[in-house]
Amino acid sequence: MDFGAVLQTNPPASRTVHLAKLAEQFGFSHVWTFDSHLLWQEPYVIYSQILAETKRVIVGPMVTNPATRDWTVTASLYATLNEMYGNRTICGIGRGDSAVRVTNGAPTTLKTLRESIHVIRELANSREVEYNGAKLRFPWSTGSTLDIWVAAYGPLALKLTGEVGDGFILQMADLDVAEWMIATVRKAAENVGRDPMSIKFCVAAPMYISASGSADDWQHMRDQCRWFGGMVGNHVADIVAKYGEGSAVPPALTDYISGRQGYDYNHHGKAGNTHADFVPDEIIDRFCVLGTASDHIEKLQALKELGVDQFAGYLQHDNKEETLRVYGETVIPALRESVMAKSSGTAKL
Repeated sequence: MDFGAVLQTNPPASRTVHLAKLAEQFGFSHVWTFDSHLLWQEPYVIYSQILAETKRVIVGPMVTNPATRDWTVTASLYATLNEMYGNRTICGIGRGDSAVRVTNGAPTTLKTLRESIHVIRELANSREVEYNGAKLRFPWSTGSTLDIWVAAYGPLALKLTGEVGDGFILQMADLDVAEWMIATVRKAAENVGRDPMSIKFCVAAPMYISASGSADDWQHMRDQCRWFGGMVGNHVADIVAKYGEGSAVPPALTDYISGRQGYDYNHHGKAGNTHADFVPDEIIDRFCVLGTASDHIEKLQALKELGVDQFAGYLQHDNKEETLRVYGETVIPALRESVMAKSSGTAKL
């Protein structure tokens, strides 16, 4: 299992770069950031500095969207970073949430998302593509590679992911929901003749390490991460509005938003978000990865057995450095296959 750290590009940018470097030092393979240009700083500028000051981590947004930038601009950003730093980028993409809603826009259609994935992928992989009636290619780009992982919740978005995504991003760590969504994406891939096992599966959720696992610690962790249930609730509300209650979407994902009353994007992704007060403790425990190192290992092992290839942990709380440290020293080693220096068999002379 691979591990990613999900950061917000809050100023100063040097702080984001510092956390990215810590993540690499503690064994994380990916560094992801939010991409919402009004709420936070421009991520692609910061990616350049992260890549300049690290050696291995792969960077990208969790997630971008087709509306904020022209698709050719998005592709050019990746191809440029790849030329500068050696193919260490990845693109997480969805229909759009805070980046479009803050400007009074709306998430794009799935048709637009599908088309944008094709254009971005072809150009960022140094290939020709048709766009707006013209055949286009970056004449300066050779050998650039980019995988596109699609963030999705609803049945049609999951179908699209299985049909065109290199990977799937599920923004929650609920075991039952993950099992259903992984199966749904794999079935969609199989239906169009793709190898369902070729799609990478990433679960993204807040990770918070507690030293003691006491009742007080648990309450503090829940309060620090309650914002996540509010953020997911925005997408769930769209699903309920489109498909209604009693759809194929698991009730574990939809039932909890009954008490939701509006949402203020000024507090998006922030601990203490009062617009997330409707989220019960049970949902936080299901959606997030909280507790002692042993608690994390147990839940992540269960996700790994479901077919999850990467866990990307959100760090929007007050225990960032310590969580990274414990992951690097305890959690990540426990989830990676061990290699023995010497086998137990008898050596032949």
